[in-house]
Amino acid sequence: MALLLIRLALLLLLVATGGMIVFIVRQNKTVFRWSYRILLAGFACHTLFLFQQYYTLGAAPVLSLKTSLSFFAWTVTGAYLLFQQRFRLRVLGSFIAPLAAVFMLVSTSMPETETAVIPPIYKSAWLTVHVVTIFAGDGMLAVMFVAAVMYLLQERQIKRKRFGSLYRKLPSLETLDSINHQALVWGFPLLTLGMVTGAIYAQQALGSYWRWDPKEVWSLITWLFYAVLLHERLTVGWRGRKAAVFSILCFSVLLFSFVVVSLWFSDYHSFKSLEGRLTP
Repeated sequence: MALLLIRLALLLLLVATGGMIVFIVRQNKTVFRWSYRILLAGFACHTLFLFQQYYTLGAAPVLSLKTSLSFFAWTVTGAYLLFQQRFRLRVLGSFIAPLAAVFMLVSTSMPETETAVIPPIYKSAWLTVHVVTIFAGDGMLAVMFVAAVMYLLQERQIKRKRFGSLYRKLPSLETLDSINHQALVWGFPLLTLGMVTGAIYAQQALGSYWRWDPKEVWSLITWLFYAVLLHERLTVGWRGRKAAVFSILCFSVLLFSFVVVSLWFSDYHSFKSLEGRLTP
């Protein structure tokens, strides 16, 4: 059942992504409406899969890079669905859906990790809250990253006075900057809450709020990057290109912490360490 759900979720996401790409090329509203409905159906299947995994494991399904990428794709899609309700920007899905699809494709292409009984240390409610909040924040910040990329593309069209098809298909610079700002305003508190609940979980499970693990250090570095961006936006008045470029830099640091540090540099946060504890 779980395998069927995740395969169906992937198939629907890929179909929706294809439709979103067709939409940005042809600007057919009917294509968008069906692609959006298919994306919703895929998100629902993915949600059922995650609930099933949580019920089966008794822990948040993020104990490997494979499952974490799947969870990240789910939060990115969910964040887009929320922003679509707020801004009604059809073209945003043409950039977000491919990003979520890439995460899902990488996840499903990775080999399955055979798991034994999940240790009680991973069944903490604090770990679940930590995972949900920090990934929700990451999903919002992924939307911010996409809005920044779209901003730079639109700005380039304007500077080169190319008022052709791409210029007409992308939102105004003001709208894209507003999405960038709103995603940061929502994503940063969730990221902060995720770090706080992670520290509480570490205290309960390991007896220490902070252990100078590389993943903890890089998570703090990532948080500081976004804190600087939020501070500069609210107090200095960063807007436009400067905020967009820094948003892309912040998301690059986030991905480095999420993938590279978790795979090769971390200790007890390492995906390899987690998988090693789960393999019979």
